[in-house]
Formats: sequence, C-alpha cells, structure tokens
Amino acid sequence: MPAARALREAIERAARALGFDAVGVSDIALAADEAHLAAWLERGWHGQMHYMARHGRKRSRPAELVPGTVRVISARMNYLASEARAADQLLREPESAYISRYALGRDYHKVLRKALRQLAAAVAALAGPHGYRVFVDSAPVLEKALARNAGLGWIGKHTNLIARDAGSWFFIGEIYTDLPLPSDAAASAHCGSCTACMPACPTGAIVAPYQLDARRCISYLTIELEGPIPVALRRAIGNRIYGCDDCQLVCPWNKFARAASHPDFRVRHGLDSPRLAELFRWSEQDFEQRLRGSAIYRIGYTRWLRNIAVALGNAGSSASVLAALEARREHPSALVREHVQWALAQHRRRALEQRDHVPSARP
Repeated sequence: MPAARALREAIERAARALGFDAVGVSDIALAADEAHLAAWLERGWHGQMHYMARHGRKRSRPAELVPGTVRVISARMNYLASEARAADQLLREPESAYISRYALGRDYHKVLRKALRQLAAAVAALAGPHGYRVFVDSAPVLEKALARNAGLGWIGKHTNLIARDAGSWFFIGEIYTDLPLPSDAAASAHCGSCTACMPACPTGAIVAPYQLDARRCISYLTIELEGPIPVALRRAIGNRIYGCDDCQLVCPWNKFARAASHPDFRVRHGLDSPRLAELFRWSEQDFEQRLRGSAIYRIGYTRWLRNIAVALGNAGSSASVLAALEARREHPSALVREHVQWALAQHRRRALEQRDHVPSARP
C-alpha cells in the first residue's frame, strides 16, 4: 500500500474527479452514537420509521452489517441548485409549493451510488483489491456519525451535518471497505452558543440541542408518514409539500454553502416555484411522467396529493385554490378526501372569521 499521505491525496483527487466535493476515511468505532440512537428509539421519536430499529446494532456496528469492514470512506457532494428561486421568497408565497432543495433535480441515490462505485474502483487501483459495499440511504448506516469521524463536518443542533467550508447543503454516501486505510481526524463542532435552528422549526421538532422528535418534523410528515398528517401540525406545514429546509435556511454556516456542480441536481420541471393548484391538477400519469427519476417519486401519488391538500388549506382563498380542492372532494382515496375536506373547512372557517370582523356600515 502506498505511503499514507500520498494515498490520501490520491483518493482525494479521484473523488474530486468524480464530482465529490470532499472525501474522508474513518474507523468503525461508534459506541457513543450507538447509545444516542438507542435513547432516541426508546423515546419513540422515530415514529413510523420502523427500519431505524429493525436491524438492531448493525446500524452502529459496520462490521456486523458488512463482515470484514475496518474502514469507511465517506464522500460529500453539494446539491444546491444555483438557478433555483430563493427559498425564503417562496415560503412567503402561500399559493406556491415549497419543495426541499435537495429534491429539485434528479434522485441523488442513483447519482451518488454510481460515483461511489467508481471511487471504490479507483481506490482498488491505488491501494489494491478490496472487499467493499456502497451505501446511499440504502441500508442501516449511521452516515452522519461516520462522516463526522471522517472529518467531513460536525452534527449540528438540528442533527444535520455541517461543514465549515460548505454549510449543510450536501449529500453524503459511504464505502465500507476491508482495506486498513489511514483514518482522518474527526471534525470538531462549531455551533457554539447559536440556537437559530431551534425556533426556526415550524413544528417545534428540535426539542433540545441535538435532539429531534421526527414525529413532528415536516420532512417526516410529508415523506415518511404513510397515513394522515396530524391535524394539530397541518397549519404549521404552510406551503411545504415535500420536506422542509427551515433549520438550514437560518444556519449561519450556510453563508459558505456552494452550488452543485453536478448537472443532475439542476432544477427539473419548474419544481423550484410551482403553483399548488397546478400541481394538484396533475393526474397520476402526470406524476409518473414528471417525477419518475426524482426523490419525490418514492412517496407515491396519493401522499403527493395529501401533502398538496394541506398546503392548499393553508393558502389564500382564491378561486383557483378553491376550485382545485373542490375537484378532488370525491377522490377515490379516503386519505386524500379527508385532507381535502380539512382544507375546505379551513377556508370556510377563515371566511366566517373575516365576515364576523367586517365593521358594520350601519350607523
């Protein structure tokens, strides 16, 4: 195996040539993170994400998931589309739809997985053949902890990974390998006394620093949750129909964020500023044609309509909004119908409130 410094520099060059913005290597010791995960699961904060507990300790013990693993290569790729409409502007337009910035382009799973496999082959050419497996949100992996230990960033108070030179608008993926590569130093934390992300969460999901109750998180509610969105949280969702970025939008470290260089992360189908009523009119065929190949596709058409119905209930009572909701009042899905009925009830309630508060014209 080449000298450690030369090998590390060669892996860095190979990763950057494949479109990664940073790469690091860590060992597989995750005892403290295993305890943190166990406490999180014990509180039930994972909600319906039963897969978080299904694999036992394999998530925090890489060698149990992939026998022979002694190192993990973590790689980072920026995803922020420079041409996308400003997020803060879109969030102030109730009749427009807000989609998490990571989902505006093509599905990152395929993009990163292909690049990671190419990187694994490059490592083999540099350091010799090795047994490996590539992961991109595809198995029980504590990816943020591994990336932290590989020096790619620290886990912030909102529980996302933050890099001093790149903020948090990036994807990460891993290569589990049996090569005893030299490890990088773990990243130190730099949140300091800042708590901007905590009050910024619309639903109060960040219950304490480094503690996220996923059951309240808008990303969980609009992506992971299969059934009805809790009524008590619907108004706080606003116009967010797929994911939420509010904790990242206020993070001061994102002033260092860098735009994506990979062409697959460019905005597709105008998803950076679509109108809610227009999206709600999409047929299932429209959904299939336009969102196949997108991360959004995984939630399916029914949950797509469920999410948009909530956002329409939070929008202004324009003719287009009310017409869109009325058109889905008798939708075949009970899940969609219930959310449409809730949305229409919101508009009726607001109309009554406005009527009751109109000053009388009589003397």
